[in-house]
Amino acid sequence: MTPAEFQAQTGATPEQIADLEAFIERLADANAVMNLIGPATLPGVWNRHVWDSAQLLDLAPEARTWADLGAGAGFPGVVLAILMKGRPDAHVWLIDSLGKRCRFLQEMVDALALPATVINGRAEEQALKVDVVTARAVAPMEKLLGYAQPYLQRGAQGVFLKGEKAEAELIEARKVWHFESSLSVSRSDPRGRIVSVRSLRRVHSR
Repeated sequence: MTPAEFQAQTGATPEQIADLEAFIERLADANAVMNLIGPATLPGVWNRHVWDSAQLLDLAPEARTWADLGAGAGFPGVVLAILMKGRPDAHVWLIDSLGKRCRFLQEMVDALALPATVINGRAEEQALKVDVVTARAVAPMEKLLGYAQPYLQRGAQGVFLKGEKAEAELIEARKVWHFESSLSVSRSDPRGRIVSVRSLRRVHSR
């Protein structure tokens, strides 16, 4: 996928494309000294990472506030913040427990004037009320739902980018959690899945 193809898919403005290109350039520089994404995925970054992240907006078009757990390299959170910049009340919380990743994320927020806040801390310890909680490549669903539980209990919708093992992960997660969920096929890779989750509560053992 090229930037022009991404623009055609998403309707991104020239200013948003410029911000995304600046983000990718800084990411590539940082990735040379810090493992943010697999180096082999950089040539396909527009499809593998940017489009993969951007597709979430179509699943929650009315959402204005997002929390990205384990925000890492900024996928999906930085991409979402770029594409929502200028929308009334739009904000993304970028949460990561590793300081050096948070420093990179803060550099992106500052350089691109993004509607985002970086939080260096554990995802499950934050008292945030958001429309959507999301995560990408953070943990299996059973553990990820534990991280997301405080957000879901405050009314958030969960929208999580997962791989081809999503169905098996959900089966395991249901041993620990009761929840409503739906699966959709990723538009960036037909092997991927997007898991939407609501009404989470822990299974009580007898």
